[in-house]
Amino acid sequence: MSQSAYIKFVQGSSVETLTLEEVQSKLMHYREQTALTGSQLGWDYAEAAFPYTFESKQDERWFYLKGINPLYKYIIFGPGETTSVDGKKVPCVQVVLPDGATHGDKAKANELCKYMAKQLQAELTMFNGRTIYYNPRK
Repeated sequence: MSQSAYIKFVQGSSVETLTLEEVQSKLMHYREQTALTGSQLGWDYAEAAFPYTFESKQDERWFYLKGINPLYKYIIFGPGETTSVDGKKVPCVQVVLPDGATHGDKAKANELCKYMAKQLQAELTMFNGRTIYYNPRK
């Protein structure tokens, strides 16, 4: 059974909503940062930190990351709308682990979700249902 995590753009988030292209650019930025870290360390850290390629079908509502080695298979990303902890409808980015996703996919999806939520000061509901608040609150 597939699992979902939600990066929710609530009050205090740095953006109101993200388009599919903006989600993809955030992930590209993550990959570039890890490549720079690897060049400073003198090894190919980018491939270990981001072992995926960007793939897309004709559908403009989502894209997926396809693993480049057997330890990683797929992670799906798509903008949408969901309910926040407050009970309000809010825009979000849904991250889905489809059936057949590996433990490596789940660990990497958790890492990518935390990275994006922290960068965007968003509310993150993880795959296990727990919520992490990166948005400023009183």
